[in-house]
This record gives sequence, structure tokens and C-alpha cells, in this order.
Amino acid sequence: MRTVQIGNIAVGGNNPLLLIGGPCVIESQELLFEVAEKMVEITSRLGISYVFKASFDKANRSSINGFRGPGIEKGLEMLAAVKERFNIPVVTDVHEAWQCEIAAKTVDLLQIPAFLARQTDLIMAAAKTGLPVNIKKGQFMAPGDMSNVITKMEESGNSNVMLCERGSSFGYNNLVVDMRSLPIMRDMGVPVIFDATHSVQRPGGNGTSTGGDRQFVAPLMRAAAAMGIDGIFAEVHPDPDKGLSDGPNMLRLDAIESILKTVKAIHEIARTA
Repeated sequence: MRTVQIGNIAVGGNNPLLLIGGPCVIESQELLFEVAEKMVEITSRLGISYVFKASFDKANRSSINGFRGPGIEKGLEMLAAVKERFNIPVVTDVHEAWQCEIAAKTVDLLQIPAFLARQTDLIMAAAKTGLPVNIKKGQFMAPGDMSNVITKMEESGNSNVMLCERGSSFGYNNLVVDMRSLPIMRDMGVPVIFDATHSVQRPGGNGTSTGGDRQFVAPLMRAAAAMGIDGIFAEVHPDPDKGLSDGPNMLRLDAIESILKTVKAIHEIARTA
């Protein structure tokens, strides 16, 4: 398996478990600092590699009135402040090809949302930045289809790609995680990340916003660790119920450490099995 380098962090193979985590959307600089400070403390104590995540724009809102974030210019400034203060890599979503080059001047990892996993121009633009790219498997895609996404990256001159499982559409307003997808994608020779919080979403389940089942995040995370993964994606917030995006499926900041302890232990057993 190839390894992917995110700043000074190596992902894949026998490298430590990676956590990509932070609030769903940038709500304020103070929130970013609060979450980053706590997450750096926790992951350092547990020996887990850490990349801070927050989105400058949530473009795929259920409602036109949904909070989207501060926008690319202000959002990247705020992420840069996190990166400088805590000396950690940062990642954000990109939704359109023109955003990739701009975001790449600040972040260490680009992320392509699941709805956009087949957007060739976006993948090519992300690849051409030279940064590693985390690509979420579309809710409508079979895991084997992601081999074509890897090829798009490689033929655009960039093999630094990770694939991310975030559940598949299962009827209306529901997702289900087929754990078989994790080894299927990992057998493609790239690091695989499990998106634990988006996997419990109920897209559009609240009518004008997305619902979710937070109580299933931890058990799914444990199951994914047992299946063999290279990292976890989890959105965290001091008070998820007041979060401006994806509140029903984000984890509480004060609950994440105990969950990660168990996940890391399972991950280490699975890696030696």
C-alpha cells in the first residue's frame, strides 16, 4: 500500500491511525481555536495523528436558507490562523475547480465531497495542486467504482489520494454503511478513511435540514476500525445541538476522547491480525 504525506504526517501502511476532525462548518474563529486546542491535546495524548477540518462553504445545503459559512477568502484566513497557532495540518472541502488552487495555498489536504466524487474537472484541478486529496465515495456509488476516481487523480499527475467511506443511500432520507467497502477500496492500494459522522446522516430528514443518529457514530467507528482502515473522519463540536450545520450527527467535543481510546485499541489489534 502506498502512503500519503499530509504535512509532516504519513498515512497508510503501518503508520499511526489518523483522525481528521473539527466542526462541520466554520462558525467563528473562537470555535475553531476551541476545538483545535482540545483535539490537539487529546490526539497527542493518545498517539493519534491529527488533521484539523472545517469547511469555508457548505454548498450542498438542504435549504437555500441553510448556513453555509464565511466563504473562501475569510474561511481560509481563519484556517491559516489555526494552522499557525497549533502547528497542525488543516483540510477543507472544495466544491468547484477554481477553488482548488486558491485553497491549496493555505491547506495541507483537499477534500472532495461525496456528491462530487464523479466530477472530473474538480478531481483534475485538485490533483494538479500537488496536494494530497481525500475523496469521499458518493452515496450513489459502489466501492469498486472508486478505482476510476484513483485513475483520474493519477492521470492528472497526482497519486497522493485517499478514499473515504461515508455511507450509501438506503431508501429515502437514510444511509447505511456496507463495511465490505472498506477492504474493497483498501485493496486498491490507497489509504482508506471512514467518515463516522456523515455515515449516520439522514439527508434532508428534517425537511429543510439534515437529520442524523449520533448514537450510532461510536459503534460504527469501532466496526470500521476492526475492518481495517487508515483513518477516521469525525466532526466534533462543543455543543452539536447548537451547531449551524450537521448538528444531529456531530460528536460532542467532551465525548471524543473515550471513543478514540477504544477505536485505537481495536485498530491496533486489527492491524496485527
